[in-house]
Parts: sequence; structure tokens; C-alpha cells
Amino acid sequence: MSWNTLDDMDLAGKIVLTRVDINVPVEDGHVTDATRIERIVPTIKDILAKGGMPVMLAHFGRPKGQVVPEMSLRITLPALEAALGQSVDFMERPDRAALEAMPKGSVVLIENTRFSAMEEANDPRMAQFLASLGDVFCNDAFSAAHRAHASTEGVAKLLPSCAGRLMEAELRALEAALGNPERPVMAVVGGAKVSTKLDLLSNLVEKVDILVIGGGMANTFLAAQGVDVGKSLCEHDLADTAREIADKAAAQGCEILLPIDVVVAREFKAGAQSEVVATGAVPGDAMILDAGPESTAHIVGGMGRAKTLIWNGPLGAFEIAPFDAATNAAAQAAAEATQAGSLISVAGGGDTVAALNQAGAAEHFTYVSTAGGAFLEWMEGKTLPGVAALMASTG
Repeated sequence: MSWNTLDDMDLAGKIVLTRVDINVPVEDGHVTDATRIERIVPTIKDILAKGGMPVMLAHFGRPKGQVVPEMSLRITLPALEAALGQSVDFMERPDRAALEAMPKGSVVLIENTRFSAMEEANDPRMAQFLASLGDVFCNDAFSAAHRAHASTEGVAKLLPSCAGRLMEAELRALEAALGNPERPVMAVVGGAKVSTKLDLLSNLVEKVDILVIGGGMANTFLAAQGVDVGKSLCEHDLADTAREIADKAAAQGCEILLPIDVVVAREFKAGAQSEVVATGAVPGDAMILDAGPESTAHIVGGMGRAKTLIWNGPLGAFEIAPFDAATNAAAQAAAEATQAGSLISVAGGGDTVAALNQAGAAEHFTYVSTAGGAFLEWMEGKTLPGVAALMASTG
């Protein structure tokens, strides 16, 4: 992988169009979680330190090409200013002359790019307009890199381009996990449905040495082997597909780890009566809600053999105790191995981040990506337009 970073660019006296992801949760007119804003601070600070003026491009919500006042990025200004420790100028209608007139050390935020229908259409006219505003393009929004939009892909082809610090960290972590990893490589893939992760599973069995399948997805694989999963969440119509993936894994030398014991209950609620049974002994009126202790020990043992771990999706219904036990134990084992220096651990996806945070393990992973769709598409082996455009700009 080859792309420019901020270290490769001369930014002195230049306007740096900086694509960021500040699509943060808001309640009653206030940002409730500023994590995404905090993660762009190193990029903005470095641009300023190199004598450039960061002009931030971002989307907020899904206005579908219309001006929707409640989706104005103006709402993020207090949180941005608090994170950066300085004032941020806001522009509804950006203008090159106005930007050039800004005092040195200014930081500018442009209004929601998705207020124009040309953004998501990747209209060359919008890309040209954005390019006319700046001298350099810096993409620091990996989470939007799977979208070929005017502010992510179009403008990158028209200006000298580079990755911001967050994008750089993300790309290096992903390269270490799947591009050129230390082996053996283990992947943990969980979640409710196989149907949403077919491309992911198909790609991973060609790339990893050990594949752990958990959550509701595991039930579909167990059922495909003839196991009665009772009333568990299960896509019985995908039994043939599950068998094909298992056969492909066997042909590639990829070991699949499925639960050998499970935690079952008659209802999914806090404090529901539960029991541990072997996978072949699930009562007909019960549902599988977590991997059992033997299965968890098996997974932790696999982590002991692995040098690299990629994680997407919980092992059980982690939102409610006691069905979070397998996810918590495996996450803590991965965190400990990472801290000990024996494992490179990369995780991503909304539920995954929530589960690892709940387990108290996220901060000890090598890298935790907050990019949901982009992280998943990268794991599926797909080309991300925003990344491809950066790589093309180096050649």
C-alpha cells in the first residue's frame, strides 16, 4: 500500500481541504459523544503546525441533497472548539477569496456536504468547486472511504492528496492485520445473520488461519451440520451456503471454530433462567444466546496460537447478562495477549466497539476502528474508493 501522509506534504501557507468524519450523535441540540471529533484533533493540529489552514469538509446525517436546518454542521461547533482549544470559523457558502483573507492559524468548517445532491452523486462539478477552494486535499475520514463521493473521491483526484493521521493509523492497522500480517491470523466474526456477512466470510477463509464464528451466525452453521438449534435465531435457508463456506475453508486450510457448548434460555431478557448444554443437546423450546465456557476456552486457546487477530461482531447476545460472558472473556484474553506483546489485535464495527468497551478491553487492543461500513467492506476484500484515490495520487 502506498499513499502520502501529512509528513510528505509542504503545507506552509496553503489551504488544506480536510475531509473529516464528525457525524456525531446529538440530543437536544448538543453533541452527546465527541469521540469522532476528538480523533481528528491530531490531524488539524499537525496541519496548523506545518503552516497550513485546515478547511474541514464533512457530512452530517442523511439530508438526501436537501438543506435540512437541523442537520447543519453548525451544531458541532462548540464540541469542535472545545476539542481543538480554539475558535472555528463556519462557512455556509465557501469562497476562495474569503478563505484567503482568513488570518493565519484559522480553522474553518464548511457546511454539510450532503446538502448538495452533487456530493453523493460524485458530480465532477462539485469536485471541481471543492478543489478550487484549496491547494491540498487531506482525507482523514476512513469511515467514509467506502463512498465514492465528491468530497472523498472526486476532489482527491484533482489536488495533491494525502491521508490524515486518523486515516494513516487506520490504513497501517489494516495492512498489519490482513495485508501483510504476522501468522497465524485469527478472525472472530459474530453477529446475528450469515446473510449480512457472506462476502466477509468468503474472503476471510482465503486470508486467515483460524476463523471463529459466533453469535446467531454460528447457529446457521451448526444447523447446516444437522444440529438441532431449537428456537434459536437461525437462517435455515442458508444451510447450503454455510456448507459451501465450510468446504472452502477446509480446502484453503482455514480452521473454523464453532461452539461446542452453548448457553440457552427460554426467553431473552435480563435475569432469564439459563443453562449450559452441549451443542447437540439444545432443548427444542430453548434458544442459544451465547457460546459456552468450553467454547470460550477453545477460542482463547486459539488466540494463544495466533499472532494477529481481526474481530468483527460479538460471540453472543452481549447486551444482556449473562449472555455477554463469552464475548467478555475472549475480549479480555485478546487484550491481555496484546498487552503482553504476543498479539496484534484489530477490531471494528458498531456492535464490536460497544462489546469491547463493555468488556473493558477496547483500550488495550492494537487498534479499534470506529468505521462501520468501511471496515466491513475492507474485511470483505473490496476496494474503497476514498483509499484508492489517495493511492492513485501518489502515482
